[in-house]
Parts: sequence; C-alpha cells; structure tokens
Amino acid sequence: MRSQPRINGRGIFSGTGLIITGLAATLLAMVFPVWSYADRSGTGLDVLNAQTVSTGYGPLSALDRDFITKVRLAGLWELPAGEQAQQKGTTPAVRTAGQHLIEGHTFLDERVRDVAAKLSLALPNEPTEQQQEWLDTLSAAQSVEYDRQFANILRLAHGKVFSVVAQVRASTRNSLVRKLADDANTTVLDHITVLEATGYVDYDAVARDMVADSIPPLTPSPAPPGPTDDPVPAVPMSPPPSPSPTYTLPPAATSPRPQGS
Repeated sequence: MRSQPRINGRGIFSGTGLIITGLAATLLAMVFPVWSYADRSGTGLDVLNAQTVSTGYGPLSALDRDFITKVRLAGLWELPAGEQAQQKGTTPAVRTAGQHLIEGHTFLDERVRDVAAKLSLALPNEPTEQQQEWLDTLSAAQSVEYDRQFANILRLAHGKVFSVVAQVRASTRNSLVRKLADDANTTVLDHITVLEATGYVDYDAVARDMVADSIPPLTPSPAPPGPTDDPVPAVPMSPPPSPSPTYTLPPAATSPRPQGS
C-alpha cells in the first residue's frame, strides 16, 4: 500500500499565508483605483465644479446654461412652426397643435428672457442650422404630407427637449433654472400631447431616432458661455396677439430672493 503524503504544520501555515497574501493583493487592486481616482482632476465632480459659476440665485452649471439656451432656441423655430401650422394644417387637430405651440413658446420666451437677464446670460436670436432645415422642410410640404411632417418633426424635437428638462430639474442648484424647468416641463408635455392627438405621429420612427441620439459623442461639447458684463438683450419674438393660453400653464414666477439677502 502506498503511504499517504504527510502534511505538517509548516505546510498548513505556508498555504494559509499564500491565500491571505493573495486576498490582500486582490483587495488592494480593487481599492486602489477608487482611492487614486478620487482626487484626480477630470472626474465628473471636478468638471461640474470647473464649469459652474456662482450667482445670487445659486450655482449655475454648464448644463443649466445649455438648458436656458435650448429653451430660447426652441421658441425661435417652434413658434413660427406653430403659426405655419395654423395656416397650412388640413385638420383641426393640426391647427390646434399649432396654436398650442404659439401660446406655449410665447409664455416660455418671456420667462427665459427674464431668467437670462437676471443671470447676465446672452441668448441667441436665430434658430440653429438644423432647426432652420426643419422649418424649410415644413415650408416645402403640402396637404396631408405637411400634417405628417409637422407632427413627426415637432414630436421628435419635443421628445429630445423633454429628457433635457428632466435632467436639469433633477440636478440644478439654481432657483431660477429650477422654476424655468418646471414651466418648460408643463409646456413641453402639453405640446407632446397635442402633437400626438393629430394622429400622425410615427412612434416607431420616434423611438429609433431617440435611441440613435442617446449614443454619447466621442468628445464632449464645450461648455456654453457663462455670465457676461454686458450681454446683448435677446430680441422678443412677436407672435399674433394671444391674451392667455387656452390650456393650463403655471403663472410666471416671481423673482426668487437672492441668496444672502
């Protein structure tokens, strides 16, 4: 009979030591990246702080400033689109959606210009190239094709803005931006609802476009400009007379009291 191998005490402790050493090395490998990254520049918190400026209404982040710009830009093309829909829409639902766009963005434009003035931010006075292309597409469309293009282009645009509003409302530390996000949320949701009520929205196409746009860019976009000493005033839009919205909107916010006052 073959004898069983003998395991002495030294072998037991030697093996245990190797196991403990291995576990310790694994733990260090897991902890070291977290510890070493916490104080490095370029982390999410560092980027947030580097692009945030102080105001009397609370910190104003790059996301906040981008949101304010986007609210202004939305009105610069969606209000004219609403005016056009009232003239070219072939159904009452399309014309109603156009009226909601006019009323909603008249309200929001007054709000965003007030917020920008309080925060010393410059606002654009022209739509982006993409937004102008959308307006050109709508101008060229006729009859039912116009109705379809109007509903889908505007529904996709509002879906993109809706996600930005939610992100800003959840994270902003600025009281003016917080209230503007509340107003934008109410208005954008109303517009989404009336656009869908036209019966022309292609939900599959909207879903595909939203997923495609959710892929992050390879390089982040530069931070939007911060407050300036003498920003050029934004030019008020001039829609047809509309004494009050025909749907529920929150009243214009009173000015929050600056911090420390």
